Amino acid sequence: MNHSNKNANTDLHQIGIDIIINFVSLVVAMVLCQLFGKQESVLPLMAIGLVFILIYLLVCWVEYLYNITLFYYTDRVFKKIMYAYIISLAVGVGLLLTSRVDRKDYSWFICFAALDFFFLVDKVLLYKTGKQLLQSGPSPRVLYVGKRGRFDKFQSFVQKTNIRQTFVGYVAFSEHRFREEEGYIGWIGDLEEIIRQYHIDQVYIMQRHGDQVEFSQNYLDLCVEMGVTVKFVIDLYNAGDARSYVSSVGTFPVITYHKISLNVFDQMLKRTMDIIGSGIAIVLLSPIMLVVALLIKLDSPGPVLFKQTRVGQNGRHFSILKFRSMYKDAEARKAELMAKNEIAGGVMFKMKDDPRITRVGRFIRATSLDELPQFFNIFVGQMSLVGTRPPTLDEVEKYKTGQWRRISIKPGLTGMWQVSGRSAITDFDEIVKLDTEYIDKWSIWLDIRILFKTVLVVVKREGSY
Repeated sequence: MNHSNKNANTDLHQIGIDIIINFVSLVVAMVLCQLFGKQESVLPLMAIGLVFILIYLLVCWVEYLYNITLFYYTDRVFKKIMYAYIISLAVGVGLLLTSRVDRKDYSWFICFAALDFFFLVDKVLLYKTGKQLLQSGPSPRVLYVGKRGRFDKFQSFVQKTNIRQTFVGYVAFSEHRFREEEGYIGWIGDLEEIIRQYHIDQVYIMQRHGDQVEFSQNYLDLCVEMGVTVKFVIDLYNAGDARSYVSSVGTFPVITYHKISLNVFDQMLKRTMDIIGSGIAIVLLSPIMLVVALLIKLDSPGPVLFKQTRVGQNGRHFSILKFRSMYKDAEARKAELMAKNEIAGGVMFKMKDDPRITRVGRFIRATSLDELPQFFNIFVGQMSLVGTRPPTLDEVEKYKTGQWRRISIKPGLTGMWQVSGRSAITDFDEIVKLDTEYIDKWSIWLDIRILFKTVLVVVKREGSY
């Protein structure tokens, strides 16, 4: 028989509480509106309410609010719940405005949304009290096998989550440690007897550096044969500040360490924003782009667009599009100007009074109009609205190991560096620091803030040349 572990970490209590809160808000709002005024659109309103609840539960699921391993910090949970609430509210309002519901019945939706908000906020504030009530029933009896000190941090994490367990005691790896140190109820050689004596449901084994496979396999076999769940706590690698998660491919457990966001929902949201944003920009800015193209053509001989091979995500090459702001022989003259490079370290090239720039080029650079064709790069998926600026091939060849991380995401039209001083920053290490800070802290909301800041920077013409 194949026992599925698909929803092993699902917190059914939280799902149940949210379903109750939403349905109570729905019914109470309906009753109140029936008491204080006749409603004519009962079925459509109920349908909109049910869609609201479904969207809310789905977003909470995607945000891992229903995962027992989530650290239940009040501010973090409140932020996630409000995110789900706002998306559900937006969908509900959209359905309400496009439906045939009578406008005088809109009061029901307002009442429902207000009650739901009130109850959800109360849920967050009263969570700790509710958690104690929910966990008052029987929970799995667990052993920790390994050195006590190494379990301290793990146990502190468990206490912040919704993982339910009754801790029984520590089991030492060696008989010597068990005999010489306090705090252990036995050693691993007596694991079977300990399981029998203390009625154990689950065993956590902290894997150590240098443990032989045969050693771990023996106790895995013992627990499985006895019908006791065994969990290996992986503490073999020092991954620094990398995030991790565990999944499985068939029968193979896979531990993933990463520093970029791997959230599929967030990636889809970012790509959607890129497509919509670049599409709107191309349509609205096309008259300006036509005027700029004409000015470039009249100012100096050469093509209107400048195409250059740039380095994208993880070293991929693509052709970036810009309005030509330099003379045709600009690339050939770059080598003779490297001595005047203002970016420390020589990895990037930037020069304030660059003689290769045309008259029109200086204007479109100062106003950032030269960047407008990159909306086409964004639309086709080679770039993003927000990211790290795409380097040239020769720049990447000079990258040190830690500097390569700045191209671990899709390059952007704007980014943390651009809104933090732009060309006023001349230290490449500082640029890398800002780029990697963006990668580490990335969120859709951070992208939105950077986009707004970019508009202000461009309007004020701060630090561009």
